[in-house]
Amino acid sequence: MHIEQEVKLDFKDVLIRPKRSTLASRSEVDITREYTFLHSGKRYQGIPLIAANMDTVGTMAMARAFAEQQLSVALHKHYPVDELVSFFTALPVKSNAFYSMGIGASDYAKFQDVMTRAPGAVEYVCIDVANGYSEQFVAFVKKVRTAWPQLVIMAGNVVTGDMTEELILAGVDIVKVGIGPGSVCTTRKMTGVGYPQLSAVIECADAAHGLGGLICSDGGCTVPGDLAKAFGGGADFVMLGGMLAGHDETEGDVVEKDGAQFKRFYGMSSRVAMEKYAGGVAEYRASEGKEVLIPYRGPVVNSLQDMLGGIRSACTYVGAKKLKELSKRTTFIRVTQQINEVFGKS
Repeated sequence: MHIEQEVKLDFKDVLIRPKRSTLASRSEVDITREYTFLHSGKRYQGIPLIAANMDTVGTMAMARAFAEQQLSVALHKHYPVDELVSFFTALPVKSNAFYSMGIGASDYAKFQDVMTRAPGAVEYVCIDVANGYSEQFVAFVKKVRTAWPQLVIMAGNVVTGDMTEELILAGVDIVKVGIGPGSVCTTRKMTGVGYPQLSAVIECADAAHGLGGLICSDGGCTVPGDLAKAFGGGADFVMLGGMLAGHDETEGDVVEKDGAQFKRFYGMSSRVAMEKYAGGVAEYRASEGKEVLIPYRGPVVNSLQDMLGGIRSACTYVGAKKLKELSKRTTFIRVTQQINEVFGKS
């Protein structure tokens, strides 16, 4: 047993300190990024927000809406092969969408089928597991990198610098960072495992950037200010789930409750997801997600304006003319310790 004494922080534990700025308007801020990926060598240009590969969020409809805004989507894992082939061969949307898969034999066979039937159409892949610390996961990443060296690979999830480095050395271009911070994830409650998201981002970004790799902060963002904090902490991409739920582009019907409209949103390790795709919760595991009702929000473009506007505004507060400058100009102020001291809490 070992206890780390160093304080670790979530987004709620800090604020960004303002600095002098020469920017006169939010419109002067460029929030696009350009990257050349370490292993694939491909170039990326766009706004580095990614819709999560949850079946209620990572939809083809979301990808089409996001393509118009230079944003990306990680499609969920459960589309049939025919739909995936049709989607990825449609040129207007292929470049902003990640094909998502697990690490089972059936996942690999399905991906082989798609790549055979749609050669060259898939450019981005998200290899997604809840626990990115297993040897099988690293071996699978190496297998995919060897078979398709031209692919941009995003893989996770992990929360520590050592594993971030191992994944990058194994062939990952973008390491997905986050265990337990999602709004419908109950991993921390059910297992006691996790890591405060801001500290995970800062530490994993430092490890990745030292090797020329990139990271994606996955989970924990509930308001636009959290996006700014993630980018300020060094995230190259930010993945969103709950902030995109409830829109027209998500799957699921609108339901009425007490005179208001809602859409269902649930974690991919929840009981409802496992019953939908695996026939129920296996006897050797527990559900690590929950289902909630999200107020119906209409078209996603309405919410995107708030999110992107919040990022631009944060940049103006610290004088960052480009999003790439935000992490260099960010100073975080801890706020939770001060609150605890006022109320006499330890």
